[in-house]
Amino acid sequence: MAQIVLLHSAYGLRPAVHAAADRLRAAGHQVHTPDLYDGRTFDNVEEGMAYKEEITSDELLRRAVTAVVPLLTPANGTTPPPEGLVYAGFSLGGALAQNLALADEQAKGLLLLHGTSDLRDDAATSVPVQLHVAEPDPFESEDWLNAWYLRMRRAGADVEVHRYRGAGHVFTDPDLPDYDAEAAEQTWAAALDFLAELDA
Repeated sequence: MAQIVLLHSAYGLRPAVHAAADRLRAAGHQVHTPDLYDGRTFDNVEEGMAYKEEITSDELLRRAVTAVVPLLTPANGTTPPPEGLVYAGFSLGGALAQNLALADEQAKGLLLLHGTSDLRDDAATSVPVQLHVAEPDPFESEDWLNAWYLRMRRAGADVEVHRYRGAGHVFTDPDLPDYDAEAAEQTWAAALDFLAELDA
């Protein structure tokens, strides 16, 4: 069983995030879904990104860290810390998850859905990574993804990339125009295998 922090996209903590968490729980995992938008959700990416800019990237990362810290700290000093969290996220949430995972030496895994983040030249990590991304993706260009992959490998990460030709950006959300049912099912099948391997 993995303990997973699942971070929402710029659309907010939509039903699709809860459905994804339920799917992961049904496979035996413990899943936390922090709300970084204080209850706000959006139906289009422009409004979601405008709200993200209003909050600022630094504040969103601070909120994500605040949500994760209690999971890394033994309660009242009586229980041992977890063996390591799996960080996961959708699009913007994936970028946040990557930042959290690379800052956590005990991270067990990193599951990226539709999004990545830049990393420092001196980044170092041995975390297993699985990325699911549309091909092409309007927010993750081919050049960006190639550079990202090389830098993650150089940092020491074990990286697995799944690309879905013709899918929309957030293709796992059935309530968005991006949705691609076949790509979504393939994504969740691969993600569950990835999580099972982390526990092997």
